[in-house]
Amino acid sequence: MYQEVTERNVQVSGQQDSAAAHEAHVRAIFDILHGKREADLLLKNLNILDVHSESVYQGSILVYDKRIVALNPDEAIVKVREVFDGQGLYAIPGLIDAHVHFEAQLAHPVAFGEAIVPCGTTTIFSECLDFVSAAGPEAMEATEGLFKDYKNLPYRVFAFAPGKKTSVAVTDALLKMEPVIGLGELAHLTYSVGNDDDFRKSALGRAKGGFMNTHWGVTTLSDMMLNYMPAIGAYANHDVWKEDDIEKSVRYGLQTQIKFGVGSPEVIKTMLRAIVKRKWPTDNFQLCADNISVDRVLTKGHMDWIVSLCAEMGIAPIQAIKMATLHTARAFKMDRQLGSLTPGRFADIVLTDSLSRINPRYVFKDGELVAQDRQMLKRVEIDYSGMVKQARPGLANLVPAQLDLAPMEISADGKEAKVYLFDVYGRGHEKFFQEVWVPYVDGKVVPEYQGVKLNRISVVQRYGNGQRHVVNGLFKGVFIERGAVATLWPAPKAYFVAVGSDSAEMCHCLQQVDAQVGGCIVTDSREVKAKLPLDIYGVMANMGLDELVAATRAIDAALEDMGNRNEGEPVVNKLLTLFISLDRFGFMV
Repeated sequence: MYQEVTERNVQVSGQQDSAAAHEAHVRAIFDILHGKREADLLLKNLNILDVHSESVYQGSILVYDKRIVALNPDEAIVKVREVFDGQGLYAIPGLIDAHVHFEAQLAHPVAFGEAIVPCGTTTIFSECLDFVSAAGPEAMEATEGLFKDYKNLPYRVFAFAPGKKTSVAVTDALLKMEPVIGLGELAHLTYSVGNDDDFRKSALGRAKGGFMNTHWGVTTLSDMMLNYMPAIGAYANHDVWKEDDIEKSVRYGLQTQIKFGVGSPEVIKTMLRAIVKRKWPTDNFQLCADNISVDRVLTKGHMDWIVSLCAEMGIAPIQAIKMATLHTARAFKMDRQLGSLTPGRFADIVLTDSLSRINPRYVFKDGELVAQDRQMLKRVEIDYSGMVKQARPGLANLVPAQLDLAPMEISADGKEAKVYLFDVYGRGHEKFFQEVWVPYVDGKVVPEYQGVKLNRISVVQRYGNGQRHVVNGLFKGVFIERGAVATLWPAPKAYFVAVGSDSAEMCHCLQQVDAQVGGCIVTDSREVKAKLPLDIYGVMANMGLDELVAATRAIDAALEDMGNRNEGEPVVNKLLTLFISLDRFGFMV
């Protein structure tokens, strides 16, 4: 791929042909290297990481019009508009998130950037399927709003059209939009049985240019069906959870994306241990967040934290950095634009004082300093309020009795009842839900399992047609001694989850959320204690990063006051990820 030609470096009319435009551009670079024209930026006094030779050398980097144009230029002749002293810091390529769900953080693109860019992330490859699904008939208009002015963001965005949760027509239309580069995740439960819509979406993805992301489903598919996705052209797989999954994914030729995601950090540690133990070449792997809250980004980090964790777990630091830079760029056939600090690549540069524990002191995107010492320097003003929707309630006739936990089966001696048990940390695989036997006393289910007291959970359809669909069970992941917490997720179907111990309180809490477009609310004695509104199609907050984090932390604080002890991701993010598995395992009709 040749250098892009921009208005700045080609001062010609829009009618000039492409060859002439490129000629003006290459002449400009030639003149810069001979001291006849001014470059934009010289970063000097650096220890530069060469990801190709896996070595570090002392030097400088010359930048012109967003790109690196020289390494170690002759400073006796070079002319430059600005000089930046790198203070002997390590210069590494801007970090890349190989797979992230753009809406899972609940933040709009500007707020999301305020979280990830100070961590050294300058590029993301993004799914947007829940956002598009939530927008329904407004999918095209909403997606255009989501990506409006995306080139002005302080990070690079490449997106995928939804492979699931939307119609073929919507997928086809989005594949024609910028910055969409290919087809996103297909659903395990349809592509594995031969779904006509999936065949058509796969064909559209191939026609677009062949970038097809995949949930490969190694935990759920037969060995024979594991051939299908790589056989039709899927290139990457982020659905690995353990050593055997990784081995299969690598063997079948897929770029395997090691993810953090919402949930226990032990999952990613298990995968990294396997890579070290088996001595698998790291060029098989990329790093990604998948789903991660902005709160976790602020407290732990983003790709910088994942790279550092790789090094901590025994992967050589330079190899870990390559998993979040060059390997990802190559997988997307973008290594002539991204992933290394070499001439012709975008000047996305992170200066860190360590390679084994990434500490982004300075972050450059397109040669512009956008963050310093984990604080944004460049403020982007993009207004998303035009995407704010009005609530359309659906629970007016919900009554507490519909949330009571009734047994699926009673034991022969009448002392035990069989109920569902849902586990937030079992998200994505068979441990997400189980049918378990619990005590049954005086005609009532006792909410405890193996001697541990649990809350109840209710999964409630928002818009019931005739008889409303409700699933009740026990829940591991949040425990409060009083009150309730409820949340709504509108994609692919509008459903609520409520957690508590009293049906009346849970019903009241659900109705408070129902009055919103979407979001999460905590109540105690029918009084709202904390609230996070998601006014942008029910999946994003129309607020800045600070306000969003304050709201999620207020929910955690309210729940802690009611007895919950939370670790890791904020409760609202944990609850919202439940909807992925509720859909996958058929609990949403």
